[in-house]
Amino acid sequence: MATGEVAILGVGMHPWGKWGRNFVEYGVKAARDALADAGVDWRDVGFVADGETIRNGYPGFVSGASIAAALGFNGAHVGSSYGACASGCQAISMARAQILAGVTDVALVVGADTTPKGFFAPTGGNRSDDPDWLRFRLLGATNPVYFGLYARRRMELYGDTEQDFAMVKVKNSQCGAQNPNARYPKAFGLDEVLGSAMVSDPLRLLQICATSDGGAAMVLASMDYARKHATDPVRLRGVSTVTPRYPNTNIEMPDFATDSAFAVPQPDVGYRDSIALRAYEQAGLGPEDMSMAEVYDLSSALELDWVEAIGLCDPGDAARLLRAGDLSLGGRIPVNPSGGLGAFGEAIPAQAIAQVCELVWQIRGEAKGRQVEGASAGVTANMGLFGHGSSVVVTA
Repeated sequence: MATGEVAILGVGMHPWGKWGRNFVEYGVKAARDALADAGVDWRDVGFVADGETIRNGYPGFVSGASIAAALGFNGAHVGSSYGACASGCQAISMARAQILAGVTDVALVVGADTTPKGFFAPTGGNRSDDPDWLRFRLLGATNPVYFGLYARRRMELYGDTEQDFAMVKVKNSQCGAQNPNARYPKAFGLDEVLGSAMVSDPLRLLQICATSDGGAAMVLASMDYARKHATDPVRLRGVSTVTPRYPNTNIEMPDFATDSAFAVPQPDVGYRDSIALRAYEQAGLGPEDMSMAEVYDLSSALELDWVEAIGLCDPGDAARLLRAGDLSLGGRIPVNPSGGLGAFGEAIPAQAIAQVCELVWQIRGEAKGRQVEGASAGVTANMGLFGHGSSVVVTA
C-alpha cells in the first residue's frame, strides 16, 4: 500500500560515548542541531515525537514532554513511544502520521539515552511472567549469548566463518573512523579483531557493540511546507513497524522458543524479511533501488542476517557479498557507512533515528570521508524484540 511522502528538512546528532549526563541534554543538542539544519524555528514545530528511555526514571517515560520542556514549551502536541531498538522508528512513524493527517506541517523527532555500564539488564523487580526477566535470571542469557547463538546458526546453515564476522567489523570500523559522532572512531585490522577477547563464542569483544549515551533528531515537514522553505529536500518514502504473522518460527530475543507450525502453515514471507518489505511497498521501490543500507549490527555476525532480510541477497549469500567487497564503501551497495552500532554503541531510542540521519547526510553528499558515491536512496532496519521491528526508506 503506497502512502504519502514527507520531507526531512533537517537532521542533528549528539556524539555518542559515555558522557554521564542526563539524556535530555543529548536530545536537546541533537534537536537544536536538526532545527538549525532545517532553518526552522522551534516555535513553528507543531508535534514532538520521542523515543522513550526506560532507564532514566519518569522523565524517560515521558521523554517527548521532557524534550519539549527543555526546549521551552511552545504548545506543540507531543507523543512518546517505547519499542526497544525500534523506538526511534516508532517516533518517526508517529510524526509522519501527524503530518499526513494534516494535524501539523512540521514535526520534530528525537531519541536520546543514558545507558548503564556493561550489558543491558532487565528492569528491577521479580517478574516470573516476563520472558526478558526469565532469560537473564534463570538462563543467564545476556544479549551477547544470543548474538553468539545467532552467529553459530549462520556457521551451521551457511558455512560462515569467524573470519567473515571479523571482516564485517573491519569494514564498518573503516567508516566509523571517519564519523565525528562515533564513539569508537578507529579503524581495526583483521588480526586486531580476531585477537580480541572471546566474549560469546564465536564472537569477540570487538565484534559486539557496547552500550552508549547519545542522541539523534530530525525535522519532518509536509511536502507543501517543504516546497516553500527548502530546495530538493530528502524524502521519507516508507516507514515499517510491523509485527510477525503467526506462526513466527524464527527465534528472536528474548524468547528461546517459537510458534508451532504443526497445524498452521507458515507465512509466505518470514518475519524479519517482512520488515523492510513493508517499507519498500510504501515507497514503491525495492532493494534493487537502494544505494546503501544502515542495519542492526548488534554483533558483526548479525549484520549478515540483516543484509539478507532487507533483500540485498538470498539467504546464506551475505558472506559471499562481503568477501567480494560489495558491502564495503565503494562496493555495489555499502552497508553501515556510518560505522554501524559497532562504532556507535547502543543508545536505544536514538539509533533508528541516527541511521536515518546518516542516510540523509549521504544523499546530500555530506558524509565526509565515508561518502557513498552517487547515493540517492537508502534503507534502514532494526529489531524491536518481542515481535516488532522497524525499517525506513528515504530517497533524494
